[in-house]
Amino acid sequence: MIYEYKTKGTCARKITLELDGKTIKHVEFEGGCNGNLKGISKLVQGMDMDFVIERFAGNTCNGKNTSCPDQLAKALQAAYEADQINAGN
Repeated sequence: MIYEYKTKGTCARKITLELDGKTIKHVEFEGGCNGNLKGISKLVQGMDMDFVIERFAGNTCNGKNTSCPDQLAKALQAAYEADQINAGN
């Protein structure tokens, strides 16, 4: 499943995810700190989304109440919920 998430409160504008069940296959950020976000994207590839959500949720950046990793956690949760709703149809 491919899912797009529009971020809120970060330099990155959008996160595109590809999931296989709860396994993260691919992550791509649009905008933000290019090198850091490419690194995060490669790091989480192949990981279980619950582990990533647990580690990244609540991280902040420069005094903001969110960060790109926190937004990734929110995107993963939203993608999973959307998939569950679609599976119920």
